[in-house]
Amino acid sequence: MKRFLLVLLPLLTCLSLPAADPAKPVFKAGAATSDVTAPLGSSLNGGFQDRQAAYIHDPQLARCLALDDGKTRIVLVVVDSCVIGRDIFDEAKAMVEEATGLPASQMLMSATHSHTCGTMQAVGQSDPDPLYQRFVARRIADAVRCAIQNLEPAQIAWGVGSVPQHVFNRRYVMKEGGIPPTPLGVTTDQVRTNPGVGNPLVEKPAGPIDPEVPFLSVRSVEGRPIALYANYALHYVGGTGPNHISADYFGAFAKMIGQRLEADRVEPPFVGMMSNGASGDINNINVLGQQEKQPPYGQISLVAGDVANEVARVHAGLTWHDHVPLAAAQRELSLGVRLPTDEEVAQARETMQQSKLLPRMETMEQVYARETVLLSEFPKEVSAPLQVVKIGDISLAAMPAEVFVEIGLELKRLHPGSTVVGLANAYHGYLPTPEHHALGGYETWRARSSYLEPEASTKMVKVLDEMLSELAP
Repeated sequence: MKRFLLVLLPLLTCLSLPAADPAKPVFKAGAATSDVTAPLGSSLNGGFQDRQAAYIHDPQLARCLALDDGKTRIVLVVVDSCVIGRDIFDEAKAMVEEATGLPASQMLMSATHSHTCGTMQAVGQSDPDPLYQRFVARRIADAVRCAIQNLEPAQIAWGVGSVPQHVFNRRYVMKEGGIPPTPLGVTTDQVRTNPGVGNPLVEKPAGPIDPEVPFLSVRSVEGRPIALYANYALHYVGGTGPNHISADYFGAFAKMIGQRLEADRVEPPFVGMMSNGASGDINNINVLGQQEKQPPYGQISLVAGDVANEVARVHAGLTWHDHVPLAAAQRELSLGVRLPTDEEVAQARETMQQSKLLPRMETMEQVYARETVLLSEFPKEVSAPLQVVKIGDISLAAMPAEVFVEIGLELKRLHPGSTVVGLANAYHGYLPTPEHHALGGYETWRARSSYLEPEASTKMVKVLDEMLSELAP
């Protein structure tokens, strides 16, 4: 009898423990990457003249973070590229939706804006290889599907760092004589973009900066780092080798933050991610001061290292959550296109014929003449996808453009905890505010990189404000 009681007692003890609540949702996270590096010889965009890749310094990756709160699943994707058109993103989303059932509206995909990646969207005089575009779409979808397969019970935290020393507004009010005519012959610009370090005709910056580095981090319930998704309002850095393929500071940060968090040797591999914020008028050039000249990749390492250090510092004091609710919404917004007149197109064709290297354009006037002709084939209106992703107390506002910093700051004012993710889900060129359209400057010059109506940003902010309010608790 005594032996029977000794056997029965542990069983009764186990039976007396409270059972796990099957109705309580489990928060999960998973991450993965896939390689989208262009072959050598491929077009590299990010300039007015095309270039061909001659060396791969570091790979182009599609980085994906999947989150699941037990009711809603979302994925965040960041792809190393200058810009990505909607066709590629939509094709990747369709593949994922077919394979997993995840709605396209719950996938936020964005480009980083590295100027040293294989061309995925026609800009300047760089045209993409259709086979490469299809390859990229498939590889983005692969990254998403792998991240979903890696979903596991997880904890989540978020924070905000500040790195002001590397961001500068690149549009400047100039003294008399400091603004030359535009390549389109316009003489009414009131600001100049990138006027040159030490230019004596520079008066003051024409706008603010945003030094914040918001980020979210996920780890397994045992504490193993899974991924970190950050955002910084800095266009790109540059300073690579000649015709090198490189993910710029976005890729360098992704690697460095893994090292700072001692997560560079975990399995499944940790995924660091840096998305592009509201950086349409922000760069890394200190026009009013001095910057020490760096060797190739030196400035990239400097910027990425400082941002990674700050994120790691804030990360050390985060509060972790076992569960947060997720939500996502997407709307289409119809926007007008600034089309050229028939007379402007006729004049542009004449200017193009002056190039001695046809079909390539030589001068900036010829480049913008070609843009005028190409824009004449655009529709009168385009549909811009606007998306909001809610993750606990933070929100991501996805905009399909190179968003001016003022727009990001306005959304933060309206909705604290919100962050603009630029170059997201499509590409519709620069997005200046109406006030900056009135000032002119490079980002407003009509081209395939700047063609939306002057009120486009106001209309986008109105819709995003509504969407953010609707998803608010």
